[in-house]
Amino acid sequence: MTPTARLRSVVPPYLLRAVADAPDFPRASSAARSALASLEVVQQPKHEHRDAPRGVSDTVDRSPQRSISDAHGTTTLPGTVVRNEGDPDSGDPAVEEAYTGLGDTHAFWLEVFDRVSIDGAGLPLDATVHYGQDYDNAYWDGSRMVFGDGDGEVFERFTIAVDVIGHELAHGVTQYTADLTYEGQSGALNESISDVFGSLVLQYSRGQTAEQASWLIGEGLFTPRVHGVALRSMRAPGTAYDDPMLGKDPQPATMADYLETTDDNGGVHTNSGIPNHAFYLAATAIGGNAWEGAGAVWWDALTSDATTESIDFAGFAAVTVDAAAARFGSGSREHGAVQQAWRDVGVLS
Repeated sequence: MTPTARLRSVVPPYLLRAVADAPDFPRASSAARSALASLEVVQQPKHEHRDAPRGVSDTVDRSPQRSISDAHGTTTLPGTVVRNEGDPDSGDPAVEEAYTGLGDTHAFWLEVFDRVSIDGAGLPLDATVHYGQDYDNAYWDGSRMVFGDGDGEVFERFTIAVDVIGHELAHGVTQYTADLTYEGQSGALNESISDVFGSLVLQYSRGQTAEQASWLIGEGLFTPRVHGVALRSMRAPGTAYDDPMLGKDPQPATMADYLETTDDNGGVHTNSGIPNHAFYLAATAIGGNAWEGAGAVWWDALTSDATTESIDFAGFAAVTVDAAAARFGSGSREHGAVQQAWRDVGVLS
């Protein structure tokens, strides 16, 4: 199986197909078909970024360098620049939400992990809003964020969710670190790491502890017509939505329900529920600010030489256990919480 989609999108193909087949949502159905077609593009070439620095020298500009462009309803990128770093409010909610979300993400990586932008070397953060007509997705294309406005029937505009922005930019962080192969279990880890750090960006921006966080990914993206609260739930995978037209959230929470499939590059958006749940369990068992506990462990694991591009769940779990021991001490509460989390989801015995 060779992965074909180079776009790292937040809405999975299985959900877009459900929307495309939903007769009660004619506008959304058309928009979802267009969004699905946009995912069928040539695979992005591999990047050689394993040696990107975790921290940088003081000579690197540590301030965010944001640029927001407007595609004006077309699919031509990058569009017209409408706000650069430091420019006044544009008056366009999508522009301002994107600008703020990029800033929140930059602040998270800098202040928590001393990483200047997603590459660790001050990479400018570029984004395009108002992409396409009713475009039902947001994605990272390897160099910029792209946001659709949603269709208004199923999806709201995609700039409203800070964790979605954090999720997509975390694909960039992974690209510049472990560069996890977007297929099978390594691909599901790629998606899960984006959910993990997307959630942490939101929690950090709100000052939420692990206990206070909702652990929902894309909360608020669904319109009131949909029976659902988010795209995914890290607290309880498989419960984010259950709609008569769109079906039920298919994510498994444990290996007992692992999905063997050739769809979506081997189920990368589905099986990511398992490592997502492991992170949630570890973070809440440790308590406090998740970015200081489990988040720090996952960051150490992502940047470890032991994390290979094709690593599977068990391999990554072992790296996180070792990382927890190295950071907090063997036998520490944090070390035990990480071990137990992976056992609870059936990855470690």
